[in-house]
Amino acid sequence: MLNYENDISPFNEAFCTHLEFQLCYHFDYHHYEELNGYWCDGVSWFPMPAYQLAKKHVNNKRRIVTKAWIGEDGQDEYEMTVLFGKYSLRRYARGASLIDCIPDLKSEDWIEMDIENKKIEITLR
Repeated sequence: MLNYENDISPFNEAFCTHLEFQLCYHFDYHHYEELNGYWCDGVSWFPMPAYQLAKKHVNNKRRIVTKAWIGEDGQDEYEMTVLFGKYSLRRYARGASLIDCIPDLKSEDWIEMDIENKKIEITLR
């Protein structure tokens, strides 16, 4: 079990709120036909099971699976998998903010969406 006093996760409200806005900007900026009108109304910073937030788990699995609310009304529940690249793994291990690990808005290759199965996978730098 995660000891929040000694092991505060960088996968937190501030990061998830920033990711939510970046997803909205991404959908708007790239004008994907199948995602026309889509936006994100939140990313959960409480993944289940919570042990996913442990540094050892993130280092070993290189991912956290949580929920995001995405769609034309922003209310469809998606299973979100956040994959960690080398830079974000180092930052996570140090307990540093992950906000600057989100790829540039112009980049298209950091998000994979499966609209039919309501899944989204993002890859941090």
